[in-house]
Amino acid sequence: MRRLVAALAATTTLTLVAGCSTSPDGDGTSANGSQDDGGDRLELASSEVIADADGTGIETSQRIFEESEAVVVAADTPADQERAANIAVAAGAPMLTVTGPDATAIDEEIDRLGADTVVTVGDTGTVAEGSETIDGTAPAGEDATAEETTGEAPAEEAAPEAPVDGAAPAVDVAAIAALDAESAEGLDELDHAEHPLAMPTMFVTDQTSPASVATARAAGADVQHLAVADPRLTTESMQAVTDGEVLALGEAFGDQERFDKVIDLADNGELPGGGGLLFPGRRMIAYYGHPSGGALGVMGEQPPAEAVERVKAHIENYQPLEEQPVIPAFEIIVTVASEFPGEDGKFTNIGDPAEFVPYIDAITEAGGYAFLDLQPGQASFLEQAQVYEELLKRPNVGLALDPEWNLQPGEQPLQRVGHAEAAEINEVADWLAALVRDNDLPQKGLIVHQFQMQMLRDREQINTSHPELSFILHADGHGVPGQKLETWNAVREGLSPDWHMAWKNFIDEDNPTFTPEQTYDVEPRPWFVSYQ
Repeated sequence: MRRLVAALAATTTLTLVAGCSTSPDGDGTSANGSQDDGGDRLELASSEVIADADGTGIETSQRIFEESEAVVVAADTPADQERAANIAVAAGAPMLTVTGPDATAIDEEIDRLGADTVVTVGDTGTVAEGSETIDGTAPAGEDATAEETTGEAPAEEAAPEAPVDGAAPAVDVAAIAALDAESAEGLDELDHAEHPLAMPTMFVTDQTSPASVATARAAGADVQHLAVADPRLTTESMQAVTDGEVLALGEAFGDQERFDKVIDLADNGELPGGGGLLFPGRRMIAYYGHPSGGALGVMGEQPPAEAVERVKAHIENYQPLEEQPVIPAFEIIVTVASEFPGEDGKFTNIGDPAEFVPYIDAITEAGGYAFLDLQPGQASFLEQAQVYEELLKRPNVGLALDPEWNLQPGEQPLQRVGHAEAAEINEVADWLAALVRDNDLPQKGLIVHQFQMQMLRDREQINTSHPELSFILHADGHGVPGQKLETWNAVREGLSPDWHMAWKNFIDEDNPTFTPEQTYDVEPRPWFVSYQ
């Protein structure tokens, strides 16, 4: 039977899994900047993913802690988990969460750790049944201290709004990641236990279980909260995986094979605005068109340098509305669907790659990005993309596919709106992803245009799993605001979360053209906005 320990001795230590190795810097500094005893660190052969698929935190506890005299166990409610996380970090003890009716695995982990003290928060059922425990649940009315100290009743807090789906509000994972022993609200019965080994950097997302995050912070790890489960998100996260090994907590990071792949890709450099992911990390405002002139879009109404300045003038109106960098972009039409069959009989004109270099150079010098837009006629997207392989080897050049101008045998442009099968998109995506890998390029954008559902009839079959690519759905319908929003909402129906949304403002066809404020009020806010 475990015995109740009123307080942990200040000298209590928690031994961590794996052998000891000296800090790479040899200065005895842990990953979060603290000094350890002699510079010993948790040893990792390579960066790892700890999935913790059941959300109990057991897998994380097993990887980080060999033993612990205290364990904090929480019920599966946001309030109980937040309370438990504070106690765990303050005490330097692992946290576990009861996520189902069977607590056998929780009890087994407590036994493995050899814990003398079990702190329970909330209704944890039969966990540690038969053992003496500390009840860490906050007493009712604990927060009403203002009246006791000032004589004034505390202001009544509004009840949090329930999410649309009716689910319980999520735990603030970022707040847990920022906790330390001094800021965490612990228990008087528990002193903080220091750790003998420095921890590697650990990545978490909002999908990471609170138990895993709290356990990492309790062990003294530098925990970086990422908006998406990809180490290429920021300069700092890229540096963490290129300078050493990290632990990624949560199944959102994928399996070990995928995580290893994105770490390799993190070596390929950053994109304009920082980080190695196209989105998030920046938004783009683009001019669309062809160098031949304004008939095919606003970009070609002026030479490259002047076109850049016009885009940058737009960005001055967008940037105050957005915290992330807003960078300039061009979407350059490089193949143009034609009413005439041409020499090859495919109803498309393929531009000379050299014709587009001045526009690509100009947007590159401005710290921007270029997309090459294909209108294939009766040619295939892939055969046309391969014409521009050398341009696509540039780190700031992506690809755009326009099914509107993808014709079937016997069809001609403007007879009806074209469409593309998922197989056609997939063969381009496979080729482009391989181009990124083979040439050590940062992530590349792949835009697919759609303003009618029939344009992508089997869209759910498009393979968006390539970490080398950022998939962008461009909802480019025009008309009055109501029509544009109806199109926007229609194409978003059933859309995989792997896609990022893009919006087009037509200067002449829209009535009226959306202002920057109206454009960024669209939900969800578009990552890419083009002007035609």
